[in-house]
Amino acid sequence: MKVRLASGNDLRAIIAIQEKSREAARWLLNDYARLLDDSGGMILVAELPTLDPPRVVGFAAFHRIIDETELFNMAVDPDFRRQGAGRALLVEARERLLMAGAKRVYLEVRQSNKPAQALYYSVGFAIHSLRKDYYRDPPENALVLGWELNPPTVTSNF
Repeated sequence: MKVRLASGNDLRAIIAIQEKSREAARWLLNDYARLLDDSGGMILVAELPTLDPPRVVGFAAFHRIIDETELFNMAVDPDFRRQGAGRALLVEARERLLMAGAKRVYLEVRQSNKPAQALYYSVGFAIHSLRKDYYRDPPENALVLGWELNPPTVTSNF
């Protein structure tokens, strides 16, 4: 699995994955294009380089303001789930966000979306708060999760 920054050439693949993922937010191609052009925006894609041609199988869209970041949207193609793409996207995002000066990431997730919650908790997200009736179609509460991006600690032998 290779994770890299998205380019304009990846936008159609991102939309296709979003359309196959009912739990993903419904963004338009132009929404992603604007995020790519935003200095605080970052879209990562997970790509399977072993396919010919290589194929984008997941994405994560972030926006950073100073030291806080929001994970706006994330999805993995249902045909490629449980193969590490989601985790790889979050691990790479953490490194890039730390280098950019981010200290924490927030996101909303449907209260019923247990697989996504399990992934988020496994990398360090924790429940921050609850947003009543946040989602529509169908109506549902959202859990707001937060992730403290602590840089790795350096230990000394002295």
